[in-house]
Amino acid sequence: MNENDDKMSRLDADFWDARYRNAETGWDTGKVTEPMKAYIDQLHDRDIKILVPGCGNAYEVGYLLEKGFRNITAIDISPLLTDRLREKFREEEGKRLTIITGDFFELVGSYDLILEQTFFCALPLYRRKDYVRTMHRLLKPGGKIAGVLFNREFVGGPPFGGSKAEYEELFSAEFKKKSMEPCYNSIDPRKDAELFILIEKEK
Repeated sequence: MNENDDKMSRLDADFWDARYRNAETGWDTGKVTEPMKAYIDQLHDRDIKILVPGCGNAYEVGYLLEKGFRNITAIDISPLLTDRLREKFREEEGKRLTIITGDFFELVGSYDLILEQTFFCALPLYRRKDYVRTMHRLLKPGGKIAGVLFNREFVGGPPFGGSKAEYEELFSAEFKKKSMEPCYNSIDPRKDAELFILIEKEK
Protein backbone atom coordinates (compact mmCIF):
# COMPACT_ATOMS: atom_id res chain seq x y z
CA MET A 1 0.00 0.00 0.00
CA ASN A 2 1.51 3.37 -0.98
CA GLU A 3 1.38 6.49 1.19
CA ASN A 4 -1.67 7.92 -0.57
CA ASP A 5 -3.60 4.64 -0.38
CA ASP A 6 -2.75 4.40 3.32
CA LYS A 7 -4.00 7.93 3.89
CA MET A 8 -7.27 7.25 2.10
CA SER A 9 -7.81 4.08 4.13
CA ARG A 10 -7.88 6.25 7.26
CA LEU A 11 -10.74 8.53 6.17
CA ASP A 12 -12.92 7.15 8.95
CA ALA A 13 -15.05 8.59 11.76
CA ASP A 14 -11.98 9.53 13.82
CA PHE A 15 -10.47 11.38 10.85
CA TRP A 16 -13.60 13.45 10.26
CA ASP A 17 -14.18 14.05 13.99
CA ALA A 18 -10.70 15.55 14.15
CA ARG A 19 -11.34 17.72 11.09
CA TYR A 20 -14.50 19.20 12.62
CA ARG A 21 -13.02 19.46 16.11
CA ASN A 22 -10.07 21.45 14.76
CA ALA A 23 -12.15 23.43 12.25
CA GLU A 24 -10.05 22.05 9.38
CA THR A 25 -12.95 22.46 6.97
CA GLY A 26 -11.67 24.56 4.12
CA TRP A 27 -14.37 23.17 1.81
CA ASP A 28 -17.12 24.58 4.03
CA THR A 29 -18.89 27.55 2.41
CA GLY A 30 -20.74 28.56 5.58
CA LYS A 31 -24.14 28.44 3.89
CA VAL A 32 -26.15 26.53 1.32
CA THR A 33 -24.41 26.88 -2.05
CA GLU A 34 -26.08 28.80 -4.86
CA PRO A 35 -26.27 25.80 -7.23
CA MET A 36 -28.00 23.72 -4.57
CA LYS A 37 -30.24 26.57 -3.48
CA ALA A 38 -31.37 27.16 -7.09
CA TYR A 39 -32.19 23.48 -7.52
CA ILE A 40 -34.14 23.25 -4.26
CA ASP A 41 -36.07 26.41 -5.15
CA GLN A 42 -37.61 24.73 -8.19
CA LEU A 43 -38.86 21.67 -6.28
CA HIS A 44 -42.60 21.71 -5.60
CA ASP A 45 -43.47 18.49 -3.76
CA ARG A 46 -42.60 19.07 -0.08
CA ASP A 47 -43.32 15.42 0.79
CA ILE A 48 -40.64 13.71 -1.31
CA LYS A 49 -38.12 11.62 0.62
CA ILE A 50 -34.77 13.42 0.50
CA LEU A 51 -31.38 12.08 1.57
CA VAL A 52 -28.34 14.28 2.24
CA PRO A 53 -25.33 11.93 2.54
CA GLY A 54 -22.08 13.06 4.13
CA CYS A 55 -24.12 16.05 5.23
CA GLY A 56 -21.35 17.94 7.01
CA ASN A 57 -22.71 21.10 8.61
CA ALA A 58 -25.97 20.44 6.78
CA TYR A 59 -26.67 23.84 5.27
CA GLU A 60 -28.79 22.08 2.64
CA VAL A 61 -30.82 20.49 5.42
CA GLY A 62 -31.43 23.85 7.04
CA TYR A 63 -32.55 25.31 3.73
CA LEU A 64 -34.86 22.38 3.02
CA LEU A 65 -36.48 22.86 6.42
CA GLU A 66 -36.80 26.58 5.79
CA LYS A 67 -38.56 25.84 2.50
CA GLY A 68 -41.05 23.49 4.17
CA PHE A 69 -39.85 20.03 3.15
CA ARG A 70 -41.20 17.34 5.45
CA ASN A 71 -39.22 14.12 4.89
CA ILE A 72 -35.47 14.69 5.15
CA THR A 73 -32.71 12.27 6.19
CA ALA A 74 -29.15 13.41 6.87
CA ILE A 75 -26.29 10.98 7.45
CA ASP A 76 -22.66 11.54 8.38
CA ILE A 77 -19.93 9.26 9.69
CA SER A 78 -18.69 11.77 12.28
CA PRO A 79 -20.38 11.38 15.71
CA LEU A 80 -19.04 14.75 16.82
CA LEU A 81 -20.74 16.39 13.85
CA THR A 82 -24.08 14.61 14.15
CA ASP A 83 -24.20 15.48 17.85
CA ARG A 84 -23.86 19.12 16.84
CA LEU A 85 -26.60 18.72 14.25
CA ARG A 86 -28.96 17.13 16.75
CA GLU A 87 -28.53 20.18 18.94
CA LYS A 88 -28.87 22.58 16.01
CA PHE A 89 -32.01 20.90 14.66
CA ARG A 90 -33.43 19.63 17.96
CA GLU A 91 -36.90 21.04 17.24
CA GLU A 92 -37.11 19.17 13.91
CA GLU A 93 -35.37 15.86 14.57
CA GLY A 94 -37.86 13.02 14.79
CA LYS A 95 -40.45 15.13 13.00
CA ARG A 96 -39.43 16.43 9.58
CA LEU A 97 -35.80 15.37 9.95
CA THR A 98 -33.96 12.12 10.68
CA ILE A 99 -30.26 12.36 11.58
CA ILE A 100 -28.15 9.21 11.27
CA THR A 101 -24.61 8.67 12.52
CA GLY A 102 -23.14 5.99 10.32
CA ASP A 103 -21.63 4.68 7.12
CA PHE A 104 -23.45 5.75 3.96
CA PHE A 105 -22.52 2.46 2.29
CA GLU A 106 -24.45 0.52 4.95
CA LEU A 107 -27.54 2.74 4.87
CA VAL A 108 -30.89 1.08 4.25
CA GLY A 109 -33.69 3.13 2.76
CA SER A 110 -35.50 4.30 -0.34
CA TYR A 111 -35.43 7.91 -1.49
CA ASP A 112 -36.90 10.12 -4.20
CA LEU A 113 -33.97 12.54 -4.22
CA ILE A 114 -30.38 12.43 -3.02
CA LEU A 115 -28.59 15.77 -2.73
CA GLU A 116 -24.85 15.67 -3.43
CA GLN A 117 -22.78 18.48 -1.95
CA THR A 118 -19.07 17.78 -1.31
CA PHE A 119 -19.70 14.15 -0.25
CA PHE A 120 -18.44 12.36 -3.36
CA CYS A 121 -15.22 14.41 -3.34
CA ALA A 122 -14.54 13.50 0.31
CA LEU A 123 -14.56 9.75 -0.32
CA PRO A 124 -11.45 7.66 -0.95
CA LEU A 125 -11.04 7.19 -4.70
CA TYR A 126 -11.44 3.42 -4.45
CA ARG A 127 -14.98 3.91 -3.09
CA ARG A 128 -16.31 5.75 -6.14
CA LYS A 129 -17.79 2.70 -7.86
CA ASP A 130 -19.32 1.67 -4.51
CA TYR A 131 -20.79 5.17 -4.26
CA VAL A 132 -22.54 4.80 -7.63
CA ARG A 133 -23.89 1.35 -6.74
CA THR A 134 -25.11 2.54 -3.34
CA MET A 135 -26.79 5.58 -4.83
CA HIS A 136 -28.59 3.35 -7.31
CA ARG A 137 -29.70 1.00 -4.53
CA LEU A 138 -31.02 3.82 -2.34
CA LEU A 139 -33.02 5.58 -5.05
CA LYS A 140 -36.59 4.70 -5.88
CA PRO A 141 -37.36 4.05 -9.57
CA GLY A 142 -37.37 7.46 -11.19
CA GLY A 143 -35.42 8.91 -8.26
CA LYS A 144 -32.68 11.48 -8.82
CA ILE A 145 -29.24 12.51 -7.66
CA ALA A 146 -28.75 16.27 -7.85
CA GLY A 147 -25.80 18.33 -6.82
CA VAL A 148 -22.27 19.47 -7.40
CA LEU A 149 -19.04 17.66 -8.32
CA PHE A 150 -15.64 19.27 -8.76
CA ASN A 151 -14.44 19.58 -12.34
CA ARG A 152 -10.77 19.93 -11.43
CA GLU A 153 -7.94 18.03 -9.80
CA PHE A 154 -6.47 18.56 -6.33
CA VAL A 155 -3.05 17.86 -4.91
CA GLY A 156 -3.51 15.44 -2.04
CA GLY A 157 -6.97 15.48 -0.51
CA PRO A 158 -9.64 15.31 0.62
CA PRO A 159 -11.23 16.85 -1.32
CA PHE A 160 -10.49 14.69 -4.34
CA GLY A 161 -11.29 15.99 -7.79
CA GLY A 162 -12.13 14.59 -11.17
CA SER A 163 -13.46 15.40 -14.63
CA LYS A 164 -16.74 15.30 -16.53
CA ALA A 165 -15.47 12.46 -18.73
CA GLU A 166 -14.51 10.41 -15.68
CA TYR A 167 -17.86 10.97 -14.00
CA GLU A 168 -19.86 10.15 -17.13
CA GLU A 169 -18.07 6.84 -17.47
CA LEU A 170 -18.42 6.09 -13.75
CA PHE A 171 -22.17 6.72 -13.56
CA SER A 172 -22.96 5.01 -16.88
CA ALA A 173 -22.47 1.63 -15.19
CA GLU A 174 -25.74 2.06 -13.27
CA PHE A 175 -27.58 5.08 -14.68
CA LYS A 176 -28.81 5.91 -18.18
CA LYS A 177 -30.26 9.40 -17.80
CA LYS A 178 -27.75 11.98 -16.71
CA SER A 179 -26.67 15.54 -17.30
CA MET A 180 -23.49 17.22 -16.12
CA GLU A 181 -23.11 20.89 -16.92
CA PRO A 182 -20.79 23.63 -15.67
CA CYS A 183 -22.28 25.57 -12.76
CA TYR A 184 -23.19 29.10 -13.79
CA ASN A 185 -23.58 30.26 -10.18
CA SER A 186 -20.52 28.96 -8.34
CA ILE A 187 -18.86 31.13 -5.72
CA ASP A 188 -15.77 32.95 -7.04
CA PRO A 189 -13.15 30.55 -5.60
CA ARG A 190 -14.89 27.67 -7.42
CA LYS A 191 -15.77 29.46 -10.64
CA ASP A 192 -15.28 27.19 -13.69
CA ALA A 193 -14.40 24.29 -11.35
CA GLU A 194 -17.83 22.76 -10.63
CA LEU A 195 -20.36 20.65 -12.50
CA PHE A 196 -24.02 20.44 -11.60
CA ILE A 197 -25.19 16.86 -12.00
CA LEU A 198 -28.71 15.54 -12.42
CA ILE A 199 -28.84 11.77 -12.65
CA GLU A 200 -32.04 9.73 -12.78
CA LYS A 201 -32.68 6.09 -11.99
CA GLU A 202 -34.81 4.38 -14.63
CA LYS A 203 -38.46 3.85 -13.74
